[in-house]
Amino acid sequence: MKIFQPKILLTLKNYSVKQFTNDVIAGIIVAIIALPLSIALAIASGVAPEKGLYTAIVAGFVIALFGGSNVNISGPTAAFATIVAGIVAQFGTSGLVIATIMAGLILIVMGICRFGGLIKYIPYTITTGFTSGIALTIVIGQLKDFFGLTFAEGTHAVETMEKLSAVFKSITSINMQSVLVGVIGLAILIVWPKTNKKIPGSLIAVIAGVIIVKAFDMKVNTIGDLYSISRSLPQLSVPQVDLSTIRQLMPSAITIAVLAGIESLLSCVVSDGMIKDKHNSNTELIAQGIGNIFSGLFGGIPATGAIARTAANVKNGGRTPIAGMIHALILLLILVILMPYAAWIPMPIIAAILFMVAYNMCEWRHFVEICKTAPKSDIIVLVLTFVLTVVFDLVVAIEVGLLVTVFLFMKRMADVTHIRSWVQGDEDLSDEGRLKIIPPKTQVFEINGPMFFATSDKFAQIPVKEDIKVVILRMRNIPALDVSALRTMISVYEQCREQGAYVLFSHANKQPLAVMKKSGFYDTVGGEYFMDNIDAALARAGELCRE
Repeated sequence: MKIFQPKILLTLKNYSVKQFTNDVIAGIIVAIIALPLSIALAIASGVAPEKGLYTAIVAGFVIALFGGSNVNISGPTAAFATIVAGIVAQFGTSGLVIATIMAGLILIVMGICRFGGLIKYIPYTITTGFTSGIALTIVIGQLKDFFGLTFAEGTHAVETMEKLSAVFKSITSINMQSVLVGVIGLAILIVWPKTNKKIPGSLIAVIAGVIIVKAFDMKVNTIGDLYSISRSLPQLSVPQVDLSTIRQLMPSAITIAVLAGIESLLSCVVSDGMIKDKHNSNTELIAQGIGNIFSGLFGGIPATGAIARTAANVKNGGRTPIAGMIHALILLLILVILMPYAAWIPMPIIAAILFMVAYNMCEWRHFVEICKTAPKSDIIVLVLTFVLTVVFDLVVAIEVGLLVTVFLFMKRMADVTHIRSWVQGDEDLSDEGRLKIIPPKTQVFEINGPMFFATSDKFAQIPVKEDIKVVILRMRNIPALDVSALRTMISVYEQCREQGAYVLFSHANKQPLAVMKKSGFYDTVGGEYFMDNIDAALARAGELCRE
């Protein structure tokens, strides 16, 4: 599969008018779904509402044009809300633009280096942990608007825990009219999809919220009360960059790139199953990188593949990248014509929409299932990632989560690695139960599991008796060998030779054998002491003992 081969080049060869009609219908429906979500996610990210539409328009069009999936829909998603808000609070919108462009460049490099297949090495416990954590941070961030709270003047509420503290301190300022509008919005979002699956519930909730607030002249904050609404087209703007800013933003940019890669490829995998297709993961990473660069240059926020919007695209007949491009163009028309009316949308409705987004992404059922059925080490990683995401931020959560995962994995591998000493007449079931006759003054040690720095101490404890003339190391169950274990192996070999014992290596696998050859150890021992199987090694041991 080629590194960069946009799907649109393949799908247009047999494109038909009927498919174009289906793509247009799907694109319009997805645009209607994306409209309130894009505005809500922009507000949750701490930027102006129109920037969410800029992202869906620019990144949505570019990624569909260059992407490696036929149906993936890209735009702003809830996964980025917390980290974007943190960047904006610390570095402003210019810092966000730089971080988004940097993330785009990283994604392009990931695609060129064929990292599309490496995303699978991010443990499921970490993705579930930070996804659930992000969902909770979104809910906490929207409590103020849902309850219509008024924070005390001078309140600093940027981090999640600061927001939660501020909510508790200002709980007496609750606005019951705001709560009423928010509850009505939530009820619509919950009930509407059960009665009508064509028109998104978020759009109905927005319309109902506007009508209620306007008709009853309710004292509820709207988007226009808190933000200046612009319907101007996205403008190209190149930020000024210096080395210090790049260094400071690099951790956030890497996190955005990794998140974008994970969520986009996960969306592609889900959609592959729905349309019986196969995406090009490296092309998709490159397209996501290009899309994020353009999104940053045109005033947007980070973008990635959106699973819910992609599923809606497929269910409504979208089968080619044209549907994603149509969705972006429809949003562009909405931006120019209807954007001023977005000022009427009540903030409790936005909060209710984000509550539902958080619920749908939290994966609480998977979270509970892991806690019930998974090993303790996996539960530790899951809970730790979740807590760190909420209490600190996503960067810390992923870094610590991966570090703990690596250490726990190494411990698990070390625990299952063991060395077994054979005794006379030992039965080897893998060789059809034939009994092995061990020659006199010969010891056989069978090593099971990967040999690396965490298990090399077990190698050093091989109990070689003083009167032994031949030591056989059976290596057929060693899948991998690193330099630390090799040094210990060399030490054991030298000790055996010092006491006059030969060392035979039986059934060394490809990777361990390559390591021994590259280091020169194979030549030091001599190729004649490496046997293809245990029978040959035992026969050779008998010859050496007789000699």
